[in-house]
Amino acid sequence: MRINRSISITAMLLGLTLVSNGQTNAVQSEKDFYSLKTIAIPQEAKLEVGGIAVLPDGRIAASTRRGEIWMIENAYGNGAPHFTKFASGLHEVLGLAYRDGAFYCTQRGELTKIEDRDGDGRADSFTPVSIFQLSGNYHEYAYGPVFDKQGDMYVTLNVAWVGYGDGLGKWHGWLLKIKPDGTTEPIATGLRSPAGFNINNNGDVFYAENQGDWVGSGRVTHLEKGDFAGNAGGLNWTKEPESPLRLTKEDLKAVDNGQPMHEAAKKIKELKLPAVWFPHTLMGISTSDILQDDVNGSFGPFAGQYYVADQGHSKIMRMTLEKVNGKYQGACYPFYEGFASGLLRLRWGLDGSMFAGMTSRGWASTGKAEYALQRLVWNGETPFEMKDIHALPDGFEIEFTLPVDAAKLKNAMNYSVNSFTYMYHHTYGSPIIQNQIRKIKGIVPSADGKKVKLVMDSLIAGHIHEIKVQNLTSSNGKSLLHDFAYYTMNNIPKGNPTVLTEAQKVKMMDMKHDMKMMPEATSVNTITAKRKLTMPGDWGQPDVVLKIGTKPGLKFDVSRFEVKAGAKVRLIFSNNDDMTHNVVVVAPGAADEVGTLALQLGLKGSEMNYVPNSPKVLFHTKLLPPDAIESIYFFAPTTPGEYPFICSYPGHASVMRGILKVVK
Repeated sequence: MRINRSISITAMLLGLTLVSNGQTNAVQSEKDFYSLKTIAIPQEAKLEVGGIAVLPDGRIAASTRRGEIWMIENAYGNGAPHFTKFASGLHEVLGLAYRDGAFYCTQRGELTKIEDRDGDGRADSFTPVSIFQLSGNYHEYAYGPVFDKQGDMYVTLNVAWVGYGDGLGKWHGWLLKIKPDGTTEPIATGLRSPAGFNINNNGDVFYAENQGDWVGSGRVTHLEKGDFAGNAGGLNWTKEPESPLRLTKEDLKAVDNGQPMHEAAKKIKELKLPAVWFPHTLMGISTSDILQDDVNGSFGPFAGQYYVADQGHSKIMRMTLEKVNGKYQGACYPFYEGFASGLLRLRWGLDGSMFAGMTSRGWASTGKAEYALQRLVWNGETPFEMKDIHALPDGFEIEFTLPVDAAKLKNAMNYSVNSFTYMYHHTYGSPIIQNQIRKIKGIVPSADGKKVKLVMDSLIAGHIHEIKVQNLTSSNGKSLLHDFAYYTMNNIPKGNPTVLTEAQKVKMMDMKHDMKMMPEATSVNTITAKRKLTMPGDWGQPDVVLKIGTKPGLKFDVSRFEVKAGAKVRLIFSNNDDMTHNVVVVAPGAADEVGTLALQLGLKGSEMNYVPNSPKVLFHTKLLPPDAIESIYFFAPTTPGEYPFICSYPGHASVMRGILKVVK
């Protein structure tokens, strides 16, 4: 649970309250405003949720990765939930919709209309609406449908895993528009793993992307006809006569060099920049569904905004959007953590609560359950949050949900801004690059205390801006629930700069303070005693050579080694996966602690290969991209025991583990 970082840890542990300007300021958490209710699932229903549909009669339908559709009565807690199997024998149903008495679902190979024509509560009619070509690659998932206001359906198709040849099935890597008669219109490509997408109240399509090849970090992109969202796999089909763009893989060679995506977009006119980046590990690790808040205030003070699920971190994040120079951009914020499994689907209930469907198969999640169905309910009390962030010609305007203590709102020491971006290249993911502390030169609070302008000395178009606040309390004494956000500045608004009075100018920005708000870190890219890349000259040869590789599902291919105490060890790590990994050997019992420290490295994490400065880290490789190999040399510990080795990349450490057993 993420709370205001400025609150004393001692006070948290003792359950005390803090005092600000004569008011009692109680420590609060997300659970003080939203209740998470778990729907009991019977043992026979292996509810690995891939899709959710809310029926007008109060029932909930859930489709599963196992190819079933279940009908659920009493899902709102009015009695014990009752599950009935409606359909089975389908192929990995990762999307479900209900319209005019029929279900529509995406199986892996088709969009299917499903009906119960005889009214016995079981599906008896399965009509293919559109067939999807498949190559047999496990990564060719299909999602949707989502209906637009005209009754047409949108579907997204995953690219194949690059290790087997990407984009082998036709239109994989694309957003498709499918009419009820099956007529298919390709809309946009460049999609890698588009597990979640949404059509907003204006009819605009947004999709959520996961880190991978050509994708430096999770992101949400507005898709229009003819757009290219960045991944090359779908370009296999741009020569088809129906394709709305003619970009080819050959065209990408000129920009496949690790430059920022916004620079590449200056040369590739079809390349669509994300509306909002979700910085990897800082927000989540695997964005999934998108849900717009259109429930008329039933879910809190964020009407019109968006909720974005994260599968790996079992959490929901919040997103705000605005148009600048005619293009969408905006910010992301923490919202609610602690779901039971990996979030994949979000849907509104009839009462304005949010249903969340989950599965962890195939990708680890912080929620340890194999699957779950939960419901998030607002209790009616307004949390103190950064409600929205707007770009200005020379800075940002932060809007809060509640008025803020006036003295603290004016204090420049309570704010910091950093900018950074990611590489655009065919490699899996990207480190954070061009990370810079930004200088605040003016603070302009609003008269009502609900807004503040941060006037910057400069802004950088195309960069993500991390905005942190601390020590703020609302005028009624509430602590700030979440104290950071990330604004994606694709375009700087036009207009005149803010004219500051002497009282509004920041006379002296304490840069030491800014540095304190950054994680303390030291680069581990260099060779150290914990990462020795050459064999010591006096060894002659190692006593033992340990070889470790990877296999699908976030696993090492060897989970246990045994060596003698003090042995001369050469460890060879071969990363044959399609994502980045390292090997970190830690002290007995320290796997969880080191994994948590790696997650907390923040903007410094990629620079440090996600290896924290801790005495409990004994030996490690660097973070290796796919198909890379590294050898390290070390003496085995002299004390017998079980020494865990982990991949410390955030989201991997909880499951990607093994044991180095040291014996006498």
